Amino acid sequence: MQSRKSPLNEYIPTSPTSPEEYLEFVGPDRVERLKQLAAPLEGKGWANVNSTLVGGGVAEMIKGTLPLARGLGIDAHWHVLEGSDEFFSVTKKFHNLLQGMEQEISLDEIFHAYLDTIDQNTRETFITSDLVVVHDPQPAAMVMNGVIYGNVLWRCHIDTTSPDMTIWRFLLPYINHCAGAIFTMPEFVGPGLQIPVYQIMPGIDPLSEKNLLRTRADALGILSPLLNEHNIDPDRPILATVSRYDRHKNQTAVVKAFRKMRSKISMDPAPQMVFLGNTSDDPEAEQMLAQLRELAEGDPDIHFLVNVDDNDAVVGALLNVARGVVHAATREGFGLVVTEALWQRAPVIGSNRGGIRTQVIDGKTGFLVDPDDTEAIAKAMVRLIEDDNVCSGMCEAAHEHVRRNFLLPHVVEKYLELMRYYARVDRKAPDFRLSELTYSEVINAMRPRPSFFPDE
Repeated sequence: MQSRKSPLNEYIPTSPTSPEEYLEFVGPDRVERLKQLAAPLEGKGWANVNSTLVGGGVAEMIKGTLPLARGLGIDAHWHVLEGSDEFFSVTKKFHNLLQGMEQEISLDEIFHAYLDTIDQNTRETFITSDLVVVHDPQPAAMVMNGVIYGNVLWRCHIDTTSPDMTIWRFLLPYINHCAGAIFTMPEFVGPGLQIPVYQIMPGIDPLSEKNLLRTRADALGILSPLLNEHNIDPDRPILATVSRYDRHKNQTAVVKAFRKMRSKISMDPAPQMVFLGNTSDDPEAEQMLAQLRELAEGDPDIHFLVNVDDNDAVVGALLNVARGVVHAATREGFGLVVTEALWQRAPVIGSNRGGIRTQVIDGKTGFLVDPDDTEAIAKAMVRLIEDDNVCSGMCEAAHEHVRRNFLLPHVVEKYLELMRYYARVDRKAPDFRLSELTYSEVINAMRPRPSFFPDE
């Protein structure tokens, strides 16, 4: 069953990516395994549905997986729904509530801004595919509008360890209408699911602009205009934080920890703290940035880079030259910026939250800290700056950890296994399935097969 076009915005890669292009990163055995998994799936469809073509880790991952899937003979498509500012404001509340935040949301917002937008997107939509992956809460309600056909899986990229139960119960019927659900971590699986549950870790594309492995000289060449503009000295140690300006990213704790470190210890050369993030069309981000500037009190060694041009190249270059990266988010589904930093051989001081814990191996690829403990963050900063042996040992371990576990081919491999299972190429469920036999599977097995289905 091939993916069919729909009126939703659709992205199809201009050219496929051969799996051989990943040979130097994942080795011949994994490339061969990808080919073997994909061989009986040639021509079968894999559709993705989400709410944005650009911005954020989800869009980046989908954009990377499609060319590789098509290079393996899969008919991969990407459908993006449209929504007003009101719709995205409400779904941001969904996101926050699913992460356990206390936030007001009205029935009018749910039924008007959210469900009416879903109805508008599905009036002329018709998507059929062997596998359809619906990402996060934004398009979740589409699965019950009778416009998506195939084995539909709901993919949750959010840390739903302690979700607001009102919004979780609202979404639950839509999720349970799917053939399965995918979470990043086992502890993210919410209550009441009656469908198969799987675990898939995200991954980064080593072929993308952001993740190219440049020499330090090349990275500094990209950064030079920004370093000059902000009076950042590349010969002094740089600690970096890369994320949108957002209270959940906890940049306030990073500023406090850096200033605490500087007040207690005299270092020569003195380290610098560089924040890189966007505020475009986001009043909350502007407020957060203003708060951070006030907290920094004009410290000449704390720098804020905002809405920079050629963002992907700049991010990759900054991670390349940084002595270490600090990511102290209070809530994080996975934290692809942590993956990107480790890939660039930058040890990470990361919060002991969500998927960060699978990436930052304490004392080996970085340091795990309580995001609310600025003293612990400051101590970790000192170790990265002062101890050359610790830092250099972590650099290679960090890169190797990502190479073995968190690259795009690993992600595609898991989806190919799911496609084989749902296409009945494989009878045994993938080994990354988290749930036992489910209620929906028992009921379906008990039902007689309708006569209008052709014999297999």
